[in-house]
Amino acid sequence: MLTLNDITYRIAGRTLLDSASAQINAGWKVGLVGRNGTGKSTLLDLIRGELQLDGGEIQLQNNVRLGFVAQEAPAGRTTPLEAVLAADTERAVLLAETETTEDPHRIGEIQTRLLEIDAHAAPSRAGSILHGLGFDATMQTTALSEFSGGWRMRVALAAALFAEPDLLLLDEPTNHLDLEASLWLEDFLRRYRRTVILVSHDRNFLDSVVDHILALADRKLTLYNGGYSAYLRQRAETIQRSKALAERQETQRKHLQAFVDRFRAKASKARQAQSRVKALEKLVPVSIATEEAPPRFDFPSPGELRPPLLTLDNVSVGYAEGKPVLRHLNLRLDPDDRVALLGANGNGKSTLAKLLGGRLQPMVGHAIRAPRLSYGFFAQHQIEELMPDGTPFDHLAELMPKSGPEAVRARLARFGLGVDKVFVKARDLSGGEKARLTLCLATHDAPHLLILDEPTNHLDIQAREALAEALNDFPGAVVLISHDWHLVELVADRLWLVADGTAKPFDGDLEEYRRILLSRSRSNGSGESDGRDSSTRKAERRAAAKQRRELEPLRRRVREAEARVATLTRDVTALESELATPAAYGGDSAKLTDMLRRQAELRAALSAAEIDWLSASEALEAAG
Repeated sequence: MLTLNDITYRIAGRTLLDSASAQINAGWKVGLVGRNGTGKSTLLDLIRGELQLDGGEIQLQNNVRLGFVAQEAPAGRTTPLEAVLAADTERAVLLAETETTEDPHRIGEIQTRLLEIDAHAAPSRAGSILHGLGFDATMQTTALSEFSGGWRMRVALAAALFAEPDLLLLDEPTNHLDLEASLWLEDFLRRYRRTVILVSHDRNFLDSVVDHILALADRKLTLYNGGYSAYLRQRAETIQRSKALAERQETQRKHLQAFVDRFRAKASKARQAQSRVKALEKLVPVSIATEEAPPRFDFPSPGELRPPLLTLDNVSVGYAEGKPVLRHLNLRLDPDDRVALLGANGNGKSTLAKLLGGRLQPMVGHAIRAPRLSYGFFAQHQIEELMPDGTPFDHLAELMPKSGPEAVRARLARFGLGVDKVFVKARDLSGGEKARLTLCLATHDAPHLLILDEPTNHLDIQAREALAEALNDFPGAVVLISHDWHLVELVADRLWLVADGTAKPFDGDLEEYRRILLSRSRSNGSGESDGRDSSTRKAERRAAAKQRRELEPLRRRVREAEARVATLTRDVTALESELATPAAYGGDSAKLTDMLRRQAELRAALSAAEIDWLSASEALEAAG
């Protein structure tokens, strides 16, 4: 299907790809992964011919139809349904020709071809795709000019899916989607019959959709079988093997060098010593794959407040007098709550978040807040509102007027903005760096309640993992809106469903919510029943909810143990990397002794944490 043969590409004096090669077969679903800035989007542009290689070649099978999401969202008076139908250019041309041709023979050919491509079912298929991406029947026939850029990008995605290309290229397709639409897209791509190359930083999405991982690192491409979790295991095994080989090689090198040093001057051993010198010269150092340290997120700890932090008593809220978006809100937040807001875009999740964060006041009812309650609020639009010419230091210093420069720089460093980024203008920061700066600004005064509205759109997988770990360590309350299933699963222990003009606790877990959504999207309003009456289904739901509540302590123990293992693994890796450097052995012996003692303590703690994790997992599996 697709061959990348020794391809090289440079931009602005920087080499992104250096003699990289890979073979993608027909029918594969490939996840293209790599740290931000490694060139993943550039590689997709090279594949579709938008950029020219500096070396090598890209070969596609003859007559392969490429599909991708247009960079610019469609607009104008065209409706979403019309825009999606127009993506099938053959159908559009044939239908247009039926309006003009009078040749009976040609009319027969056109009708035959329309039947072959199932053209008459196209409106239904287009409508189904739009429905899955969040467009109801009214929205499908509304002019595109009435929609925001994010919704129009959904139309562009729907058009690419509807065209059913032989090779579909997708670059972060979930960025403009809510969790509900992301789950639908995940299911759609899993059942897609053709080849897909997908760039995504959503770990769960990759695990669910792809069967191969194409990793871009160190300007090379490496293909792995399986999803993202399988890739991590294989990569870890590769690194361990290369480390073991490097250690054996170092032992061999020392042995050869010792022989040379000892016998070079002795005539009887000179020839053997010379052969060892040649052997030393032939020892090519083993290349050990390494990972950059993930960005840091270290939220400042708030002071303690007695529960509840916030209580909503029969609250209605909205933007226009007499037109509430949400009604009858009866909810409570406590200091250690981790709540994820579920519900399709447009149902009022962001409105509820603004109410919780004090940015909207109740129209009706009462919002009772703890005295001295402080808020940290992150939303996507805040990234766009950064001062382009202001540096991270400028932005934070303005919010910390009583703090000295060192304190400002130290706070920025807690979010991975070190000395190389502190004085870089915001317009020159990457999307991920802007997101980290915005999170730093949102939490500068150690809020008791942290509200995050899609915090991961600009973060790569490693940064998302670091964010999840930081949120789990944060002692305050968290309210999260995210399409990243993995992040929600790691962080949230309560779910609130925003739907039908209100918000209520959702008794089920994420897996049940997934099943409900997929069942709803597949039936697509068909009204088909599973044969059980409503009382039976209600009883089953109640029983399932009871079981989940009983299992929650075990689930929490598993999450805490998993987070502990991840933290200790990172600490062990960092310390052993430091011990692997020559500098560790050429200085203070007391410091080296302390490092070796710390290494032993960390390894013991890691072993204990892994045992606890395994024990908790087995207990949960047995109970569930």
